[in-house]
Amino acid sequence: MDPCDCTHEDIGGYDGSSDSLEDLQDSRAADTAEEEELCVSFQSKYFNFYPLYQDYQEYCVQVETDDLKKRNTGFLSALTIPQELETPIIACSSVNYTSFQQLSNAGDICLAEAPPVRLSTLWRDLEEVKASGLLTRLPEEEIKLQESMFELIGSEVSYLNSLTVAVKHFYASKELKQSLTPMEHHHLFSNICQIMAASKKFLMDLEGQLEESVLISQVEDIVLQHCPEFHRVYVPYVINMRYQETMVQLLQQNRDVLNLIENIESHTDCQRQNLRSFLVLPFQRITRIKLLLQSILKQTKPDADSKSNLEKAIATVHEIVTKCDNGVRKMEHIEELVYLDRLLDFGKMKSVPLVVSGRVLLHHGPMRHSCFSSVYLHLFNDLLVISSKKYWFQPAGFTVVDHAEFPSQVKVKHVQTELLGPPPDSFLLHLYKSHTGQPTTMKLAAETRLGTEVWMKLLQCKRCRFHLTAPFL
Repeated sequence: MDPCDCTHEDIGGYDGSSDSLEDLQDSRAADTAEEEELCVSFQSKYFNFYPLYQDYQEYCVQVETDDLKKRNTGFLSALTIPQELETPIIACSSVNYTSFQQLSNAGDICLAEAPPVRLSTLWRDLEEVKASGLLTRLPEEEIKLQESMFELIGSEVSYLNSLTVAVKHFYASKELKQSLTPMEHHHLFSNICQIMAASKKFLMDLEGQLEESVLISQVEDIVLQHCPEFHRVYVPYVINMRYQETMVQLLQQNRDVLNLIENIESHTDCQRQNLRSFLVLPFQRITRIKLLLQSILKQTKPDADSKSNLEKAIATVHEIVTKCDNGVRKMEHIEELVYLDRLLDFGKMKSVPLVVSGRVLLHHGPMRHSCFSSVYLHLFNDLLVISSKKYWFQPAGFTVVDHAEFPSQVKVKHVQTELLGPPPDSFLLHLYKSHTGQPTTMKLAAETRLGTEVWMKLLQCKRCRFHLTAPFL
């Protein structure tokens, strides 16, 4: 893909929305407010039919595997969930979750024996369904559709089971709270209580609909009704997962806290699941809801009245997933700018504040300025900074040589190689107005011809928004 043909929105970066770093921090709810969220009193009718969500997902994979072996037996195909449901689809997956596993696996952990996984139930196995006689009257296609819709309910039961364990044993642990500062505790658990409350309300409505009629319908309407709440609680949680990662890394240095967490994990209610597996649940669930709705849509007749709202529900949940994705990328960009702001030394010249809303680092790297010197370029979507790298006897970072607005004050021109002239494949970098207020020109070349071509293409872009390089952090 040509970088000049891409906009920043194409990669899901900063979009000018209100979900800034400050907004995320301001969204931190006080303990009393989160406790109020827990006041949603609800006990699922199907609680004993489903294991923890972690085991449930593994069970789904096993069912799918078994179904592939028995594909000729018929009805088992209705139980399967596509394998892609097990694969998170948002960019947040770039967060390094290995640290969560290290947190739980550190040291010798003695876990209590977990009870066997409870098998999930099917719509056709419900006593009220059997008593209704629907199984003898409905065509197989309609039964498959009912199973797909009941899967949304059953998986939410399993999900709420796990959230309840996470809140009851980890979040609400007095010993763990006393071992962390309020900010550390929030960074570790974020708004998980609000997410649990949202799950309760969602499941309450789903099961309420099933109580009215064993023939399930309108699940898409219930999803649409709860999407505003999903957006409110899931977006900040997923964005906060970068802080969770940092907190877990810090906790690995505290043996006392690790022992506390290991003791909690050994509780029978945790069923041999570690802290990390509970913390990633919301990240997994919001993507799965969309995929479950897609599965229902595949089973729905093209002329069905529900088709339009199903498509709308899928699109709305997709918007939430995208918002999570964009929020994570935006946080990455902000952290990148904060880090660079510490590295760039403007010396006696007037400094430029780097942490600016909407600014993104597009590309950076060393350039040969002449046979005996080099410079380092940092190209942002609205700024070009030219620096010299500090040496070993100086503090790490860069000393800024020049800077100019991009692209309005920047122009490049290819220079042909001449005998004893500039390095091969060099170009002229012209700044119409540098930090001195005067124009300046320098000859530059990357280490390779391809590198030079990339720099020239980027510097010639008027609306370039493509993040070519990996994060600078």
